[in-house]
Amino acid sequence: MEKAGIALRKLDLDVDTLAPPTTTEIDELAERSQSLEQRVSSLNESYEKLKKREVELTEWRWVLREAGGFFDRAHGNVDEIRASTDDDDAPLLRDVEHHISAPEVERSFSGMNIGFVAGVIARDRVAAFERILWRTLRGNLYMNQAEIPEPLIDPTNNEPIQKNVFVIFAHGKEILAKIRKISESMGAEIYNVDENSDLRRDQVHDVNVKLHDVQSVLRNTQQTLDAELAQIARSLSAWMVLVSKEKAVYNTLNLFSYDRARRTLIAEGWCPTHDLPLIRSTLQDVTNRAGLSVPSIINEIRTNKTPPTYLKTNKFTEAFQTIVNAYGTATYQEVNPAIPVIVTFPFLFAVMFGDLGHALIMLSASLAMIYWEKPLKKVTFELFAMVYYGRYIALVMAVFSIYTGLIYNDIFSKSMTLFDSSWKWKVTSDWRPGQPVSAELRDGNYRYPFGLDWRWHGTENDLLFTNSYKMKMSIILGWAHMTYSLCFAYINARHFKRPVDIWGNFVPGMIFFQSIFGYLVICILYKWACHWPGSHAPGLLNMLIYMFLQPGFIDMQLYPGQKYVQVGLLLLALIQVPILLFLKPFYLRWEHNRARAKGYRGIGERSRVSALDEDDDAGHGHLGNGRHSADSAGEGVAMIAQDLDNGEDEEHEEFEFSEVMIHQVIHTIGMFPHPKQTNIIPTQH
Repeated sequence: MEKAGIALRKLDLDVDTLAPPTTTEIDELAERSQSLEQRVSSLNESYEKLKKREVELTEWRWVLREAGGFFDRAHGNVDEIRASTDDDDAPLLRDVEHHISAPEVERSFSGMNIGFVAGVIARDRVAAFERILWRTLRGNLYMNQAEIPEPLIDPTNNEPIQKNVFVIFAHGKEILAKIRKISESMGAEIYNVDENSDLRRDQVHDVNVKLHDVQSVLRNTQQTLDAELAQIARSLSAWMVLVSKEKAVYNTLNLFSYDRARRTLIAEGWCPTHDLPLIRSTLQDVTNRAGLSVPSIINEIRTNKTPPTYLKTNKFTEAFQTIVNAYGTATYQEVNPAIPVIVTFPFLFAVMFGDLGHALIMLSASLAMIYWEKPLKKVTFELFAMVYYGRYIALVMAVFSIYTGLIYNDIFSKSMTLFDSSWKWKVTSDWRPGQPVSAELRDGNYRYPFGLDWRWHGTENDLLFTNSYKMKMSIILGWAHMTYSLCFAYINARHFKRPVDIWGNFVPGMIFFQSIFGYLVICILYKWACHWPGSHAPGLLNMLIYMFLQPGFIDMQLYPGQKYVQVGLLLLALIQVPILLFLKPFYLRWEHNRARAKGYRGIGERSRVSALDEDDDAGHGHLGNGRHSADSAGEGVAMIAQDLDNGEDEEHEEFEFSEVMIHQVIHTIGMFPHPKQTNIIPTQH
């Protein structure tokens, strides 16, 4: 269809609904598809043969036409052509300075022992063809060529090809045989051309008649083939959907186990607990509609395998969940971090983006993609499809960016004078243009009501101030992000009843983190809350550096008793490091050694999974895929005995102290981020 240029009818599954086909309809579709395939293949094969024959006849006609001109010019100058039998070194053609009138009788090349080869070759191979002939035959030939003005269609790929007609004169059968072999090796087509003009005229007439007949049959074949393909194109999309569904059904059935004793298919899988009633009702509905006498039986089985993680999503949460899954999927029953990511990820983007004007453009684009959701879903352009997939992420990002743009007082990199400024310039009497001017707060308790004061925009130290402000805010947001992430670790450990994770990871990790970065956040908030006259506010960056490098040394005091608080917090944080490194690995090692001392060598080495809680172990038959089945007393329900040795490695990995220790070291190193702080007041030139 693509080769013939016939468009396939699109099927919109959101609008068009396909009824589930019956077995008879599937069989009829298979037979019809096979017959259509054979018919189209036959028509296509006939079309290619006819097209090839048309190209050959067209080339032959051009060869006859151009070769006729060659022969007519040659017979008009036959006295300039002589045989090379008198002198071995004489060339095939002699340059004659003066022309001698030819007799009126027509002379034949065969009488002079001169033969010729005529044919057609691709235009891009002509230069190489001439060089090969010249070097092989040492110049003992005369070649004449002419371009075919119209491109010829290659029947194999329907692409146009430019070709040339050539006629090569030489004497001797061996030389002519070499020319034919070289022509065939270069992909040229050799055609028969008669030297006699009357016979050549008859050849042209025969070729024209054959070409007309072939073109007539070719048009009929093309029309029939296009009609068949157009009819198929109207239904092919629906057929592809039906066949894909059938293949999916059979691929799923191939995963079933087969009980030979009862001739029953047994499927084992995982499903959400709250979906189990829906599965029961669906199977019952299918059984009733199919008119089956034996219903499908569903039983919950007990196993020691860890279930896979199922995270239910919708259009809004799918893109956020994909981002989280790119880093890792939570194990079964762990807290899904995608829930807070819906807020934190777009908000952290907005903290960096923070422009009201660009945020409004982004909001308009995301709302447009959501409003025209169904038609835009069909766009296949890869970059747009990626943006469309994250349209709800873009929406939340835009909303948060509007908020941060208002906070930064920034719209297209310009400030908004929504309220009166709380700063005023201190202009002295001796001030001259170009000199810097400092600002001071207005009298009274007036402060800028919302966001960043617009007076900061355009000042000399605007960038330094905003960078300091945003850096401190980033530290606070990062601290909050890490704090609630550590709380998730506590929730997981509490749910899975792993106290070693609480006391070996959560508690020392939280103490270490809050002793350093929680203390830094408190200092940031305290510094913001206090009034510091002039520019003598203590630098928090130096404070944090001296806290580690020179414990007890205070460059500029932030609050009374700061030295003792920092030394105490530093000692408290350092005490947590060995706890983080060694408590959990050595506890797990002690627990492992204690279990081995009591004679335990593995958990669930051979486990039996029963489909019925009250089944008796009657007898065992072997299934085709390595599972076992047992005959039950009268209920017709198979009892599956499953050998879990194959899954033992993934469910109960052998304890390796070195691996546990390395993992714990990596976890401990992850507790060390690096903040920065600065302090600025506004000035202006």
